[in-house]
Amino acid sequence: MATSTGSDALDRMVERLGGTADPKRRYEYVLWLAKKLAPMPAEEQTEDIKVKGCVSQVFVRGALDDGLMRWRGDSDALITKGLLALLIQGLDGLTPSQVQAVDPAFIAATGLQASLTPSRANGFLNILLAMKDQARQLEN
Repeated sequence: MATSTGSDALDRMVERLGGTADPKRRYEYVLWLAKKLAPMPAEEQTEDIKVKGCVSQVFVRGALDDGLMRWRGDSDALITKGLLALLIQGLDGLTPSQVQAVDPAFIAATGLQASLTPSRANGFLNILLAMKDQARQLEN
């Protein structure tokens, strides 16, 4: 049975990545996501939205739109930008409580660990945790 994250979009990406036996194809998919993510203007890349614990510079901002989370972000490293794009696509349109309920265990179901260095995998988790924290703050 597939892992359910609580997000249909994220579930589809997990299924796509987890169903790919070739780590290189997973990596290429993440790079493709990076190229599709609209850049965040430099003036919006402020310290208050910088993800802590990432080797790369990563910025992510969540905002509420009619009770649903909308995300923007950017990174100076292409692979990290792809991981950010995966999370932005997967968590966009969820309520703050749905974002907070996403279990980080879904990361293992993607199979990305085989394609990522330990510091990148840790960065992926830190991006998710930063997004969950912003969702929690916006809910209150």
